[in-house]
Amino acid sequence: MRIGIDTGGTFTDFVFLDRSGLGVWKVLSTPRDPGEAVLQGLRECGALGAGPDIIHGSTVATNALLERKGARTAFVTTAGFEDILAIGRQTRRELYNILVEKRDLLIPWRLCFGVSERTTADGRILRRPEAGAIASLAARLKKEGVRSVALCFLHSYVNASNEKTVLDGLRKAGLAVSASHRVLCEYREFERAGTTAINAFVAPIMDRYLGGLERELAAASPSSRLSIMQSNGGCLSAAGARAKPASTILSGPAGGAVGAVAVAAAAGFERVITFDMGGTSTDVSLCEGRLPFTTETVLSDLPLRLPVIDIHTVGSGGGSLARLDAGGALRVGPESAGADPGPACYGRGEELTVTDANLVLGRLDPESLLGGKMRIHPERARAAVVRLARRAGLAPERLAEGVLSVADTVMERAIRVISVERGYDPRDFALLSFGGAGGMHACSLARRLRIPTVIVPKNAGVLSALGMLLSDVVKDYSRSVLLSGPRAAPGRLSRLFEPLLAEGRRDLVKEGFAPGRIRLLRSLDVRYIGQSYEINVPFGPKFREEFDAAHKRLYGYADPNRAVEAVNVRVKAAGITGKPVLPKFKARRASSEEARTGRRRMIFEGKTHRAPVYDRRRLEPGCRFYGPALVCDYESTTVIPPDFSARVDVRLNLILDRTRRPAGGSR
Repeated sequence: MRIGIDTGGTFTDFVFLDRSGLGVWKVLSTPRDPGEAVLQGLRECGALGAGPDIIHGSTVATNALLERKGARTAFVTTAGFEDILAIGRQTRRELYNILVEKRDLLIPWRLCFGVSERTTADGRILRRPEAGAIASLAARLKKEGVRSVALCFLHSYVNASNEKTVLDGLRKAGLAVSASHRVLCEYREFERAGTTAINAFVAPIMDRYLGGLERELAAASPSSRLSIMQSNGGCLSAAGARAKPASTILSGPAGGAVGAVAVAAAAGFERVITFDMGGTSTDVSLCEGRLPFTTETVLSDLPLRLPVIDIHTVGSGGGSLARLDAGGALRVGPESAGADPGPACYGRGEELTVTDANLVLGRLDPESLLGGKMRIHPERARAAVVRLARRAGLAPERLAEGVLSVADTVMERAIRVISVERGYDPRDFALLSFGGAGGMHACSLARRLRIPTVIVPKNAGVLSALGMLLSDVVKDYSRSVLLSGPRAAPGRLSRLFEPLLAEGRRDLVKEGFAPGRIRLLRSLDVRYIGQSYEINVPFGPKFREEFDAAHKRLYGYADPNRAVEAVNVRVKAAGITGKPVLPKFKARRASSEEARTGRRRMIFEGKTHRAPVYDRRRLEPGCRFYGPALVCDYESTTVIPPDFSARVDVRLNLILDRTRRPAGGSR
């Protein structure tokens, strides 16, 4: 049995694959110890005794970083450069605001230490660290109560000799150390230092979490194996994640993107905007047949230079709290009710959330969530709406629609960031919606952005967990080269990839992959000489033409006569795993009436409708019907407004199009 597990802010999702096919399960998350929900769900699924192969998307590292609840960490660098993390790039987020807030430093200045050593930019060692200085540093770190150390010397990406010496000395003294030449072997001191600091800050937290989870799994199911989803769309062993936890910072959203691209391709859509709305946040990404990647991510005011799927996240989800600000304006999020206490309608919370607003407007069926096993309290949701409506001086239903409108505006802006602001027209894409709350807002967003088609896949509420089952084992390797002119000719650059290719093959063979199941992809970071930032392009004889074309698309111009510089060589090594096959059914002229379970009151733009409710599990390929309607599945709900129609394709996806209802009605 293989199981994908995605820990979210409200629910923990399970997708399991065995001889009988795919199955899904959900349990409420346990924020104090996410492992409790993982083990609870595995027990309820009956999976622990089956020796499962588990791929887990964890938010432990993410939450530790965002909430500043990581380990007490020290920063060790070349003497005289202790302020690297504080100074950064000397850029200001708000250029003309003289009262702008200072960056909240991950590591305080008093825990930043310098070592007398020096390596030149070409790799020559001018000064080696002294053994006595290393011993004194270790003693001081212990006295300060430091649990983890971020080690980053100048130019160690060229020659890591001095960094290795200090690394060995601190580890012998019993300290946990993240060294920059192992975390990120690339130039740019601030980016390398910031990424190493993130890794060190979350490493003890992830080590404790994964170690505890592995022990619990081993006790309950000795033959089980645990892998962790990475931000780059691949997975790696739990041991690898404990050594390099920074690679798992965006693991949950990455699983969703992997699943979304696979589902879109199977449905015949190459260009999609993925829209993942969960309980706490919304993640969006723009895909043109393949996953988009970036190495320019900023998290909690620090750069994360590791390859990650290019995902934009905003604090808007089903559990986002609604409130009135000091000026009386309605605000929604980014604060969330989470899993505890959760939305008011879940039975413990009191404050109004997006989920409560949907329920009051009839866009959520209180009898169908998790197949009816989770009790929903409509009266509590209405009481929360009424309390805020009185303060705002509005009718309850009007306030509820306002809550959804504000939440949709936040998510609309997020989609514009990844599309319009990057030169893409969202009208040229389909919107692929998933996550527990995505289907309730997808049509509204499509209308706002004039996106013609919405895709809501089968099991949309657990697509991130499904994406983990569809992922390969992926490892990324990079090296800064900084070459131009004849030295950047394809033939000479090709030789620089060889050590990275050999390392990738060796690591995947250790993971148990035969040579025939190993794929190695080469790419290159390129820029015009004199530029500060580069573009990643596939490496080949015509990489220069690829770069010019990418530069023109991104910036509106290209200069084929201008000299270029090769900055970094990169290798992505993938071990190809066995994947579940997305089922395909025969299309026929099916009737949606067999799936209708009743009607309910729904409100759109102040108008009340008696709308049909459909059980998605009984909808067959070929079914077609028109809004307004509500489609209920075990783990998600889809809202179809009056100006949309729905059809079921051969993959059991709901395909929603904006259309006027014809005289013939539903089929």
